[in-house]
Amino acid sequence: MQGPAAGEDGTASPAGAPATEHYFGGRLAGVPAPADERTLLQVRLRGRDVEVETARGVFSAERVDLGTRVLLREVPAPPRSGHLLDLGCGWGAVALAMAAEAPEAVVWAVDVSARARDLTRRNAERLGLAGVRAVAPEEVPDDVALAALWSNPPIRVGKEALHDLLARWLPRLAPGADAHLVVQRNLGADSLQAWTTAHLGDVVEVERAGSAKGYRVLRARRRETPEG
Repeated sequence: MQGPAAGEDGTASPAGAPATEHYFGGRLAGVPAPADERTLLQVRLRGRDVEVETARGVFSAERVDLGTRVLLREVPAPPRSGHLLDLGCGWGAVALAMAAEAPEAVVWAVDVSARARDLTRRNAERLGLAGVRAVAPEEVPDDVALAALWSNPPIRVGKEALHDLLARWLPRLAPGADAHLVVQRNLGADSLQAWTTAHLGDVVEVERAGSAKGYRVLRARRRETPEG
């Protein structure tokens, strides 16, 4: 669950750390949060009220951020089985929502932050969501074809790193499967849509699926057969 920073202007995390600290293994990201740093948070995920653990050093530790709320409101129900992906899981909001609606699916909750992955595992166990697998990017098996991908991607890591993420993960969608990405309009949603069409258009077909509160929800559908 990564995107603009928790204050929703992208400048700092709730703990005052730089927004990029969570993305590339900053001071706190490399280690799980000890018990005295973990706090309980009441949140609402797609109409379900739950209690989760969060900690400083992960994205939006004090709330479900606005972009993720828009994503969870706009996306359709996930496939009930197969492999689903939350790209940039943070403490797990998107992965938990997917797993609650798709109990027969395997939900890969991917994050570069060990702290985020640990919190996601704890929250999945707390909520009885056995299908969640919180892993580093390289731990998703190469033969996994994704039935759906949901993400609030880390826009502020820079265009090159963001484009590398999309080029890595969108081609792993199964034919006909959808990825849904939420991107703030004034942080480049339209240009990201244009880049994806230009550079990955032979693999996915991209369109705007929704818009609310200054955010775009983009849908990238894996083509049944590659173009060209």
